[in-house]
Amino acid sequence: MHPALFYRPGDRLTLPELTAARLDGDVVEVGEGYMPADTVEGVGARALSLSPLVPAGAAVSGVSAAWVHGAGDAPPAVHHVSRISVSRQRVMVSARVVHHERLLEADEVQSIAGVWVQTLLATAVSLLFSSARRAEDEVWLQSLIGLVPGLAEAVRAQVMPLGRRPGAHHARRMLDGWAGQEVVTR
Repeated sequence: MHPALFYRPGDRLTLPELTAARLDGDVVEVGEGYMPADTVEGVGARALSLSPLVPAGAAVSGVSAAWVHGAGDAPPAVHHVSRISVSRQRVMVSARVVHHERLLEADEVQSIAGVWVQTLLATAVSLLFSSARRAEDEVWLQSLIGLVPGLAEAVRAQVMPLGRRPGAHHARRMLDGWAGQEVVTR
C-alpha cells in the first residue's frame, strides 16, 4: 500500500476531518489511521497503520504481527514490538505498546510497506511459546494457523528440535494436540 493512501490524524487531515470522512463513508479505520473506503485492507495497510507505534530499531511482533499477517478482524488493544537493533534503544513508555527486549534475528523479520514485521513463521512460533502465559496469544495463534495452509507443520518442524526454554512443555503439548486433530484452514 502506498503511504499517500493512508491518513493519520494530524498529518494531512485533522481527527475531526477524518471522523467526518469516516461518517460520510469516504474512509475506513485501519489500526492507527484511515484509508480510502474503496482500497483493499491488506498486510501493507495493516503494517503501515502501526508505523507510528514502532520505534527505530524495533519490529512489530507477537499478536500485532499476527494481525498484520491477516489474523483477526480488529487489531489487538495493546501492540507488541521487539528489538531488531543489536544495541538497546531508549523507548517511550506507553500503555498501548509492549516492548520486548528479545532480539529478533534477521531471518525472523521482513519489511512490509516500509515497516519491520516479524515473519509469519516466527510470529506463529513466538505465539506458541507465549501462549503458555497469555490465553489471548493462543487465540491469535489459532486464527493464524487457520489462515495459512501448512503453517502448523512448519511450526512443528521448527519447534520440535528445540531444547528447553520457557513455554516449551506447553508448546509441545499443543503441537501434540494439533497432530491428533485436523487443523482447519479457511
